[in-house]
Amino acid sequence: MTTVDEEIGALSGADAEAVVVPAPVPTETDDWSGLARDDPRLYLNRELAELQFQFRVLFEAIDERNPLLERIRFLGLLTRNVDEFCMKRIGGLKQQMAGEVSELTADGRTPQEQWGLALQRLRELYALQDRWYHRLIDTLHAETDIRLVDVEALEVADAERLRAHFEAEILPTLTPLSFDPAHPFPFISNRSVSMAIRTSEDGADEWVFSRIKLPENQPRLVAIDPIIDAAGHTTTFVYLEDLIASNLDLLFPNVSVQDWSMFRVLRNAEVGRSADVAEGLIEMIEGVLRDRRFATVVTLEVASDMPRAVRELLTRELGMEDAEVFERTAPIDARHLQTIAALDRPAQQPAPFYPQPHPRLQTDQLDEPPRSIFAQIREGDILVHHPYHSFEKTVQRFIREAASDEDVLAIKAAIYRTSEDSQFVEHLIAAARNGKQVAVMVELKARFDEANNLRWVERLEEEGIHVAYGTIGLKTHSKTALVVREEPDGVQLYSHVGTGNYHAETAKGYVDLGLLTTDTAIGQDLTRLFHFFTGHAAQEDYRKLLVAPSTLRSGLTDRIRAMAAAAAAGRSAAITAKMNALEDPAIIAELYDAAAAGVRIDLYVRDICRLRPGLEGVSESISVKSVVGHFLEHSRIVRFTVEDSSEYLIGSADWMTRNLDRRVEAVTPIDAPRLQRRLDAILDAYAADTRNSWEMLPDGGYRKQLAPEEHCDVQATFMRRAMAGREDV
Repeated sequence: MTTVDEEIGALSGADAEAVVVPAPVPTETDDWSGLARDDPRLYLNRELAELQFQFRVLFEAIDERNPLLERIRFLGLLTRNVDEFCMKRIGGLKQQMAGEVSELTADGRTPQEQWGLALQRLRELYALQDRWYHRLIDTLHAETDIRLVDVEALEVADAERLRAHFEAEILPTLTPLSFDPAHPFPFISNRSVSMAIRTSEDGADEWVFSRIKLPENQPRLVAIDPIIDAAGHTTTFVYLEDLIASNLDLLFPNVSVQDWSMFRVLRNAEVGRSADVAEGLIEMIEGVLRDRRFATVVTLEVASDMPRAVRELLTRELGMEDAEVFERTAPIDARHLQTIAALDRPAQQPAPFYPQPHPRLQTDQLDEPPRSIFAQIREGDILVHHPYHSFEKTVQRFIREAASDEDVLAIKAAIYRTSEDSQFVEHLIAAARNGKQVAVMVELKARFDEANNLRWVERLEEEGIHVAYGTIGLKTHSKTALVVREEPDGVQLYSHVGTGNYHAETAKGYVDLGLLTTDTAIGQDLTRLFHFFTGHAAQEDYRKLLVAPSTLRSGLTDRIRAMAAAAAAGRSAAITAKMNALEDPAIIAELYDAAAAGVRIDLYVRDICRLRPGLEGVSESISVKSVVGHFLEHSRIVRFTVEDSSEYLIGSADWMTRNLDRRVEAVTPIDAPRLQRRLDAILDAYAADTRNSWEMLPDGGYRKQLAPEEHCDVQATFMRRAMAGREDV
């Protein structure tokens, strides 16, 4: 067994049987059976649990079973993930500390304690990421024709051409900002990659600090003209900062450049303004976006070669503590590695997969015209599974046909995130132009998508579409759409309830589920839900849907307790659930009680899990797996089983306090026996996976089997089934 620590390189050997991401903090007891359900020792820390997930993401970059460019892709993805963690979670903790919040978490920690532990774990994660950056780039140079080189190593002709390119294309975009008695310390914007430069007058001992922000509209990796030779196509890059550094004489003429180094700050994303009134919500969101640029700095990354004097200056001027400063040995901000990962090198990439049509929604039969999607939904509920089923040919087609169908009276949709060039929203606009009643709930408070959603709100309102911006005191996270259609036997409601956003690009990489149905009760529930979005009265009663914050928590609690009662009565009872995160202490306590009563509980939790599985006398019958693969596991499925009878749910909500109490979520039952069998097949595939699964340990660590005799890859299984035209992907 090998642990994910400083000696992770041992995994490069083929003889390692397993890898363990160790628990971030040791357990405090060996005797669990007598603990009360509110004992802090029964709950893991939310922040540390999320960082545990990031170590599992990083392992995808380490794992030599993955193709080389796939490993590099994961190394870049990790930066995006950790940035968001720092801006949201570290930022939130820092805000609580400033507000002198003393309330303890369910695991018994203060904001100050969590902040310190999270930064310590983050330091370990960054060190491991940097170490593997250098190893992967060395491997890239050894095994491919891709090169990342120093400007000084270029041929004279290439260097001269680059200097001309710099002077013509890059130099005009740069703005050196100096710090001296005549100039204040420059503002450092969030996530910007910056150069710290020291200059001095010839012969002077004093130096001047200047900052240059790398322009975001320039590629971080600057391509050298490709060389075609007998070996084929060669791609060579230099880092933008190296190119700037080699031409600093053009930026700072007539002074001496002493040195240059790189740094980056992350600022708090948890800047909020009162949303107690809906009036002025757009102005409030615009203000939040402005505030976020100027928010408190939460971390400072500096290059390992930064002179101490420069580091001390940055720390002092930014108001940082030493614990918040991270020394990086690899280029700061690895998001640029996506450029390398996207290069066309099939031998170093996973085999491409293209989302397939749903077998029930084929439109390419040559011997007959395409059938209306509404006719096909009327024949029976349809369960779509992305990215294996094409989003464009299922959900987007649903809205596209509704927009042009002369019998459609109205379309309603709730949008949390969507792409900048969303065809889904364009179809809603087309529907309005075609005379349909269109109502759209756009969640302006979707973090990091506020600006994008603001643009769509303006466009939708210009088209005369009814737009709701959000719900007072809540964030709308449900993924729902409703089509109202006039038919010979009366008005028919067509519903979509999903686990993922209406975002065509993420639908190619996120694993999600969606139900297309004519179920009258679900359609009426969605009607009530959309009236809640756009009207004044709160809806409390729903016939089939579980809706947060009204009925979802109580609905889940009642079902878990029913499983416990059945097990206590001697009946076989089981809970199987797949989700992104299990964080809510009250739900975890209910699961502990159910396990103690004899309920078998199998959980597939991709990300945060605060529950401890396998504790003697508490959770011996609970197992937790985390599946991390090429696609992001995003679907939510719950199955409650008593003997031979099961109930199935899918929807937008994780089992987190925010989802159950502070968001509008929609979870739908799956009643059709054929679709229930499909969900059984999906859950069985996750149970059988030995390629992507991590087993959670009682102490909060994770163990991954590396060398099973015949591994089973759940995502590869679904891809094969989709390619074969099977509905049970």
